[in-house]
Amino acid sequence: MTHELKTLIETAITWEKEGLKAVLATVVALDGSSYRRPGVRMLLNNNGHWVGAVSGGCVEKEVYRESQSVFETGVAKMMTYDGRYRLGCEGILYILLEPIALIDGFIDAFFYCLNDRTEFTLTTYYHKKEGVFPGLGSVMHLNNMAFSLQGEDVAENRQGTQEALIFKQSMTPCFKLIIVGAEHDAVKLSQYASFTGWEVTVVAKATETKSNRYFPGATMVQTMVPEEISNLVIDDQTAVVLMTHNFAMDLRYLVALKDKSPNYIGLLGSTRRRDDLLSQLIEYCPEISDEFLEVIYGPAGIDIGSETPEEIAISIVSEILAVTRDRETYSLRKKSGKIHSKSK
Repeated sequence: MTHELKTLIETAITWEKEGLKAVLATVVALDGSSYRRPGVRMLLNNNGHWVGAVSGGCVEKEVYRESQSVFETGVAKMMTYDGRYRLGCEGILYILLEPIALIDGFIDAFFYCLNDRTEFTLTTYYHKKEGVFPGLGSVMHLNNMAFSLQGEDVAENRQGTQEALIFKQSMTPCFKLIIVGAEHDAVKLSQYASFTGWEVTVVAKATETKSNRYFPGATMVQTMVPEEISNLVIDDQTAVVLMTHNFAMDLRYLVALKDKSPNYIGLLGSTRRRDDLLSQLIEYCPEISDEFLEVIYGPAGIDIGSETPEEIAISIVSEILAVTRDRETYSLRKKSGKIHSKSK
């Protein structure tokens, strides 16, 4: 959810520069079932526009209607949305609507935290009933500093929170995908990963001339030799896919990554190619850890019968999501025979 919050904060900054008022809507609690879980947010302005969504599209107009009083008064309030009779979702949403005013200190601290890939927390005070109550609002904790999203002093705004309920979220760094390779299939993977909200870094050969313009949605395109990849920030919220289509290059990148801790490394190609890569990796680096070998997925992707670059990209993105969310799927690395089925 961090990338969604980042988009909302960036939008709030833009709207404030344009002289628009903004209201943040946060689903803080849920009774029953709904399209999305507590913690999802949307941002609305007083010109009738909004970014993000708190449902599949059926609740947003009601949220905007309820937000009008917040635009007028500048005071946060609770609203509820009972989907049992209107949506068939069998759930009641409890949504906090709060005016947004971002001070410079918060903006600097927030983006420093994102760039430094540091975890932070959001604490939201709410009530499970409609109306205006003292102390409603969200506080973001960034590197030992606390900021109210309503722009007021945190200590002053905490009056009345003793009676409030608390919804707390730990926000991890934005998920990042490093694509090693700059061929046509890498372009497709970059596009699909950016659609998912991931930060995408493309690593190309030093002789490669392709730029960010060739990879729409990519955060950056860097040219480097394999041994330089260890200079990139690679943490447990990072996936790496090796798609140079060159066995020796892939091996060099694997060796260079051996002391890093990504949560996923994907290898293109057949099971035989994977076995050969791993065999040579162990030969070059006999001290390689089992933990590192466990995050290597080759052939990369889940078994959905992918053929085209677009389908392969979907397969790889799906597997990375499954690994990150600890969901069991049928990965191609579990397949003993050929990847592709025989043509009919």
